[in-house]
Amino acid sequence: MSDLNFIERLERITVVCGHYGSGKTNFSLNLAMDMAKKNSSKNITLVDLDIVNPYFRSSDYRELLENSGIHVIAPKYAGTNLDTPALSAEIDSVFCNDDTNVIFDVGGDDAGAFALGRYSDKIKQEKYSFIYLVNRYRNLTSTPEASVEILGEIMCACGLMPSYIVNNSHLQWETTPETITDALSYGEKIADIVNVPLLCTTAPDFLKNREKLADLGLYYVKSIVRPPFYS
Repeated sequence: MSDLNFIERLERITVVCGHYGSGKTNFSLNLAMDMAKKNSSKNITLVDLDIVNPYFRSSDYRELLENSGIHVIAPKYAGTNLDTPALSAEIDSVFCNDDTNVIFDVGGDDAGAFALGRYSDKIKQEKYSFIYLVNRYRNLTSTPEASVEILGEIMCACGLMPSYIVNNSHLQWETTPETITDALSYGEKIADIVNVPLLCTTAPDFLKNREKLADLGLYYVKSIVRPPFYS
């Protein structure tokens, strides 16, 4: 079974940042849907704040999210043939509604975090959880030190401090139990360097019930986001 206890540690506003291709959007989708299941009395809003990458946007899965009772705020013109980076004015409304839990899915690296910086003052006025999501198997983040360097760039761009590390190390459909176990120390080292807790370690849900992963308390995520070259 997936360990969902970490959700209780998150504040009303949760920000998900990381390196390009680390799996932020897939994690954000899973988190939003599991948060809705675990806190059925709470309203959940997912804010697609990625105005950098037109191919992997959480708002592309609006129907799936809305069927789970999750409200979606998307960049203006998302889902059209226009790729104009324009943030929705509706984003400001999430800071006025204490009854709603909010997840910000932020674009990759410092380029994506600049958009988040527009709202940093409002976020700082509330308790928030800033998740830095890492993947050992992505280019430029193969070592803990490289991941920490990119985090520094993200922090400078958005003006927010990290609350948690999430170890999302995987190789998509080629992920094996060894892929996960070999990267455990990687996530722990990053958390140690940054001096924030390791919130959870993820694994693709097709690895559930593998004996080698038993008792690790993993957060099993569905592979919702697929690259455009997959049917």
